[in-house]
Amino acid sequence: MTTTAEQRVSCTTTDGVADVRMSRPDKLNALDQAMFDALVATGLRLREDPAVRAVVLSGEGRAFCAGLDFGNFAKMADGGRSFERRAATTEPVGPAEARGQQAAHVWATIPVPVIAAVHGVAFGGGLQIALGADIRLVAADARLSVMEIKWGLAPDMTGTQVLPELVGRDVAKELTFTGRVVSGTEAADLGLATRVEADPLAAALELAREIAAKSPDAIRHSKRLLDMAGRATLAEGFAAEQEAIRALIGSPNQTEAVKANLDERTPHFTDPT
Repeated sequence: MTTTAEQRVSCTTTDGVADVRMSRPDKLNALDQAMFDALVATGLRLREDPAVRAVVLSGEGRAFCAGLDFGNFAKMADGGRSFERRAATTEPVGPAEARGQQAAHVWATIPVPVIAAVHGVAFGGGLQIALGADIRLVAADARLSVMEIKWGLAPDMTGTQVLPELVGRDVAKELTFTGRVVSGTEAADLGLATRVEADPLAAALELAREIAAKSPDAIRHSKRLLDMAGRATLAEGFAAEQEAIRALIGSPNQTEAVKANLDERTPHFTDPT
């Protein structure tokens, strides 16, 4: 990454929990090219780290992410030709090709749970990045919006494909067509968020630590299987379940889980190789 990109995202890992924070608080963590680059690079690095067992994604300062940097909209005023997002990274990020798509989708490709802690605003691209997480914990007074319509745009950072799965096709259309802002409380009611927390970051870190204490093999298999639901045939899903259970039964971490429960002690799991 460039020096600017390195400054856009901070990441520290403690006891298997990666604490990732967008670090442009003076701009409400707005998305510029350096932020896109930093998000993708951080996600790719975590994806390959066997010591990571859970990830918490948040924003420093007063917001999660305000969406695309305001200066980019001024560049679009001349007809949009002066504004282009740089070509995608050469490293694979699933089916995502555009850089913005990669910045959101990379979190879905991480084999361990990713928890987004949302406070302040999550607008446009910021919301789509949150949608890349497995779980979203939000403050009651957080404000979320599919805001692209305000600028004459359509969501283009994976949101059109992910949002209907969470809230239903009709609600996804209403939110996208109007760009209306919803509170964290309404977001949870709609299914846009998992639940409301008084302190989303503290709650996300606590949840991540709980997940990190479980068998990492079972967690990784479970995430992969759940992500197949609705995207693969039942036959494929059922077969994948059986493949996973055959791989887990009798494995060192599964044996340790059984022994720890029988001995009424805390299990000690090893990271995947």
